[in-house]
Amino acid sequence: MRVGIPKESWPGETRVAVIPTGAAALKKLGVDVAVETGAGAAAGFPDEAYRQQGAAVLGRADIFDGADILLTVRATPPGGPLRPGQALIGFADPLGAPDAIHQIAATGATLLSMELMPRITRAQSMDALSSMATIAGYKGVLLAANTSPRMFPMLMTAAGTISSARAFIVGAGVAGLQAIATARRLGAKVEAYDVRPAVKEQVQSLGAKFVELPIETADSEDKGGYAKAQDESFYRRQREMMLKVVAGNDIVITTALIPGKRAPILLTTEMVEAMIPGSVVVDLAAERGGNCELTRPDEVVHHKGVTIVGPSNPPALVPYHASQMYSKNIITFLTHLLGKTGAQQPTLPIDTSDEITRETLLTQNGAVVHPRVRELTRA
Repeated sequence: MRVGIPKESWPGETRVAVIPTGAAALKKLGVDVAVETGAGAAAGFPDEAYRQQGAAVLGRADIFDGADILLTVRATPPGGPLRPGQALIGFADPLGAPDAIHQIAATGATLLSMELMPRITRAQSMDALSSMATIAGYKGVLLAANTSPRMFPMLMTAAGTISSARAFIVGAGVAGLQAIATARRLGAKVEAYDVRPAVKEQVQSLGAKFVELPIETADSEDKGGYAKAQDESFYRRQREMMLKVVAGNDIVITTALIPGKRAPILLTTEMVEAMIPGSVVVDLAAERGGNCELTRPDEVVHHKGVTIVGPSNPPALVPYHASQMYSKNIITFLTHLLGKTGAQQPTLPIDTSDEITRETLLTQNGAVVHPRVRELTRA
């Protein structure tokens, strides 16, 4: 079996799906590995490093033509021609862009989505969404610190005492918790809010204050642990109650995402205008439209003394370690799919009786087989 790692073609994407040591791990599985020329360069992994680990370095056409399995960061668009029986694994945005999944189905290729990995114990080491959210939370705080005219820590200096910066983290999922931890390490006073009351202890364990808003949140979490979308009246009440909290902080970092949907607006223009001049908003939901009403993806917006930063792909700003983490996730997933003898077969074995395989499988034999994606298309 031949595994190909193409260079990412998405604008601004600096990650690579498999790093050189990952290529060596794939070789141990009994597969041949080929990497496109320059695939890892932007992440700090030169072609020679792949050659030293036993991988061939080839042109793009040879990668797509020769690979039985293509491992990518972004699987849609695929970046090259696909054929029946070929397998493609990566982030496919199936709930956000289902039409692209149908286009891949038409090629006869098998597509598996990293973002649909079930949140079960067996799949923890394959959870690439959590890996990338960790990177995003860390980098979001550094972007805020770099943009802010204030230092984060309290300092006793010859010029007097410098008070700690105040940071408010909206959303306490993986990205939010990492943002809390990073802001605390830099010395900020941190508050955090999440629609899910169950995360209060996690927030407090990192040294932050949990902001409690008197809003009913009984149905706030799905079975995978993700926040569920609420109706507009809920978000309106939430925004009204958050106004005072936002106005009292120097830094606001928003992380709220709903799988397959536009990010909810949590920070209105009115709330931004209530912040003191020099304040900074970092919107880590920018790729989905943003949690801040003023966010423009990949632009820095200045509004009445407040700076709004909206990186659409934060993990690509830390490509070395983002690639390292993703490489581990995707290779663990491929190892699971191959089983004990899969590498000796000409095509990737698909066992739909297994929950991990079934939940991530999008296309097979010319058809879209994932029920949620089919439902979205019918809608």
